[in-house]
Amino acid sequence: MASIKRRDFIKTSLGAATGLVSGCTAGSFMGFSDHGTGKSPINLLFIMTDQQRWDALSRAGNKILSTPNLDRLAREGAYFENAYTACPVCVPARTSMLTGCGIQTTGIRNNTDFRREGYCQMPTFDNILASRGYRTEYFGKWHGPIWRAMDYKSTITQAGIHKTVLGPGFSIYYRQYLDKHVPKRKLKQGEREDMFSLRPYIPDPLDIGYGLGPEELPKNKEGKPIKRWRQCDAYGQLLIPAEHQPSALYADETIDALERCKDRPFSITCSMHHPHAPMIPTKPYYGMYPAKQMPIPVSIDDPMDNSPYAELAKTMTLYRDKSKIGYMISNYYGLVKEIDDHVGRILNKLKELDLEKNTLVIFTSDHGEMLGHHGMQEKAAFYEDSAHIPLIMRLPGLIPANTVVSQPVSQLNLFATILDYLGIRSRKSDGRSMQKLINGRDKSLFEYAVTEWDFSHFGIPNFMVRDKDWKFITHRDEKSENVDALYNLRDDPYEMNNLVGRNPQRAQSLKQARKMKDMLVVWLEKTDSPFLENVKRRPIS
Repeated sequence: MASIKRRDFIKTSLGAATGLVSGCTAGSFMGFSDHGTGKSPINLLFIMTDQQRWDALSRAGNKILSTPNLDRLAREGAYFENAYTACPVCVPARTSMLTGCGIQTTGIRNNTDFRREGYCQMPTFDNILASRGYRTEYFGKWHGPIWRAMDYKSTITQAGIHKTVLGPGFSIYYRQYLDKHVPKRKLKQGEREDMFSLRPYIPDPLDIGYGLGPEELPKNKEGKPIKRWRQCDAYGQLLIPAEHQPSALYADETIDALERCKDRPFSITCSMHHPHAPMIPTKPYYGMYPAKQMPIPVSIDDPMDNSPYAELAKTMTLYRDKSKIGYMISNYYGLVKEIDDHVGRILNKLKELDLEKNTLVIFTSDHGEMLGHHGMQEKAAFYEDSAHIPLIMRLPGLIPANTVVSQPVSQLNLFATILDYLGIRSRKSDGRSMQKLINGRDKSLFEYAVTEWDFSHFGIPNFMVRDKDWKFITHRDEKSENVDALYNLRDDPYEMNNLVGRNPQRAQSLKQARKMKDMLVVWLEKTDSPFLENVKRRPIS
């Protein structure tokens, strides 16, 4: 693969949303489907958040958080109760969604691989749609292989374009937008600078800079100043108008794109940065769910003495503080509520343009957020909090309203499902179309879902397999003792009782663990995994 010059990539990333990826016109379009009132192309509107848990929806049973627009989308289409990320880390997960291929196939195994040239050679669903005459545009957070961003001529704000300039996770485009609308100012007493927007925010007690002066640096355990800390440690109230938050900007751009593309087949992606950190919502979303009223996670005191993530949890002791964890949950819910409001605006525009009947709408997230469960933050684990994600699909006439899919499914299936609904011949991938599953005609192929990640850094991924009631994790980690895990999710929904590993009664559960491992082996065989023999040889620890 030819290398991409940095200046050319940045120029494209900052450019206006101006054109077709393909030179095809609507007249050469080959993906027509007999749908609705007559023959018409089926469009795609793909809405994705970053780091949204499966239960951060009122439709999922959340009694605190209100998401009426996403609930409406679920009522009008299919709601997936048990959807799982292909990988609980941003860049690999997003790459897998675009290509339908797991990290073992794409070679994109971690967030640092966004510059890994020579990998991810397979086409994305937007590559295929563009070749069929679709106008493909992408707005918001990219956070994938940079050469794939070159497939679009619309505005993409690339997370981590060039580490030495901005550091991973920052957006040139968004900061330039703020410079026009919310000029920078000097910090006042009690304020800190948000590393993402470079604008002031008032920190909460959970924040690493709480109680410090504007220029005062927080200190580590050894008492040494921390010159550069992570955006993931920021909690508080961002002091900019809500209409200039990233979610508002990306929704505006998506609405403009719908207007611009209404007369031709299109695939438009709106990729929200939130509820990913920094968790610093603006008013009115900040404080909308009072921190002191947030429920303490049931598993916050999990001793983790028989967990694959015992060592990882030791680095996150701050998130076991019951007096502070409510701030994190409050801010997280505020950001999700803000997203729901903007999703409502996008859906209303789709209806206004009379595009509802022939547009496949998909809402999902790349992975979840621990949110204090097991005393942890962020992702990178196979716990439900990190791996279980929201998934909603709507296409009137082809997806029956009020459909609930309970079978475990993977995001790897989205690639094949999109092409199937849009009438395009299937392409090779590690997933399969879910159209028959959604319509209730074939559930046999969706008995379990697999998630993977190269957490061990051995070059061999760890795997999770999840069926209706059970979860099995095969875990190898160079930094700690190997601990596999088996959870009975029906009786232990918070995953606090690992039935294998160092469990004194592990012998009673080995039969079920072997059954789950056999499912994983079958999946590895079907996907031609290079790790098949390694996993076969692994004894259940």
